Amino acid sequence: MPIDRKAYNAEGIWDELVAPNGRARAGAGGLFRVLGRLSGERLAARQAAADLAIRTMGITFSVYHDQTKGAIDREWPFDIVPRLIRKREWDEVSRGLAQRVRALNLFIDDVYHRQRALDDGVVPRDYILQSREFRPECVGVDIPHGVWSHVCGSDLVRDERGVLYVLEDNLRVPSGVSYMLENRAVMKRVFPELFRHYAIHPVDDYPRELRNCLASLSPRDTERPKIVVLTPGIYNSAYFEHSYLAQIMGAELVEGSDLVVDRDDCVYMRTIEGLVRVDVIYRRIDDLFLDPDTFHPESLLGAPGLMRAWRSGKVALANAPGCGVADDKVIYSYVPDLIRYYLAEEPVLPNVPTYRCVEKKSRDYVLDQLERLVVKPANESGGYGLLIGPHSTRREREQFRRRIRANPRNYIGQPFLTLSSAPTFVKGRLEPRHLDLRPFILSGERTYITMGGLTRVALRKGSTVVNSSQGGGSKDTWVVDN
Repeated sequence: MPIDRKAYNAEGIWDELVAPNGRARAGAGGLFRVLGRLSGERLAARQAAADLAIRTMGITFSVYHDQTKGAIDREWPFDIVPRLIRKREWDEVSRGLAQRVRALNLFIDDVYHRQRALDDGVVPRDYILQSREFRPECVGVDIPHGVWSHVCGSDLVRDERGVLYVLEDNLRVPSGVSYMLENRAVMKRVFPELFRHYAIHPVDDYPRELRNCLASLSPRDTERPKIVVLTPGIYNSAYFEHSYLAQIMGAELVEGSDLVVDRDDCVYMRTIEGLVRVDVIYRRIDDLFLDPDTFHPESLLGAPGLMRAWRSGKVALANAPGCGVADDKVIYSYVPDLIRYYLAEEPVLPNVPTYRCVEKKSRDYVLDQLERLVVKPANESGGYGLLIGPHSTRREREQFRRRIRANPRNYIGQPFLTLSSAPTFVKGRLEPRHLDLRPFILSGERTYITMGGLTRVALRKGSTVVNSSQGGGSKDTWVVDN
């Protein structure tokens, strides 16, 4: 179906596929021609086929409600109109992501060793010591390749001028890559003719690259190290991804009760044939639940002695405990400085301008401009705990004023960005919806970056909250040559 220029109202928004004159942006002509040959009814049939494929393939995510309702499994929301990114642009983005993750890993390693950046005043020492993600238990630990965050998901957004920013870095247990892979599989099922118009760079090499990355961390020199995926269990919101990645990598999916640490600090997995030594644990649980001997003594999600085994070098943990010290929105604001400090380079990708509420001048500005800014807590994720000033009520702003004054270290302010949009099939027609992009960066012996990533889209009109737990969906992301 052709895009109705009058009905498709993206005025004041940078649209990823539609230029201001209503024509296709460079590279999107083939997509527009195919869509133009389809009526609304035929496009609806393709969307229904995609929804059926998702249901048949069991692609789900969980949304937590109150204690009486627990978690509810929902089918993954998917839009059939892909997002296109030209390869020449993606090459520059990839260069910036690799630069960024390299500097962040150098910073984390520095924090737990010499602390040069703290001594030199690049980042105030108190900001690290006050971070809830700083782990004194990690000080002095040497890990393979000096890499702490082996899997990073950095969120990218484009503003109304078309400028691309890094919105945040997810360095602890970033999720969503399984949906990136499944989105491509669904598109091939329901829109095969589109693939004849484009040379689309593949994403299905990710599982192999992930396994290679994890294998490079093995403490034992063996051709096939034993890799396991540690999950909190079936009630976790990302359990589909945990089981999916374990299966597609040929790794074992385990819970904490499946692991045991012996007196020699080696980790073993319980099997019906006896104990099997584990070399690498791709953990999908937070630090504080990894080891009841070290962190929360009541935790049943991890395994006693796991931190002891990791510190002694008998097992590798990905991502490493303590890497969340750089996954802090206050520390995020220093990443350009860290790139200059560790790499002696200018940042390729800019940060969103950020006001640190811990600093009086910035705090006063944020408190005065709450109705214009987005205020975020330092360590929350999933779109929770934030204030979107232009869409907030006076009561909500007053609540945030009290929170900021009570704990200024925990908050930052950023300008409200009108995120870019892309055509999305809604109620029988194509409408603009805001979106972001989460590419995934693997760091081990070498660095690997996905071709594109997970495009998340705010399905509610006017919303800029793209998280699936809050009504968001996703699109297939195509990096194309033309």
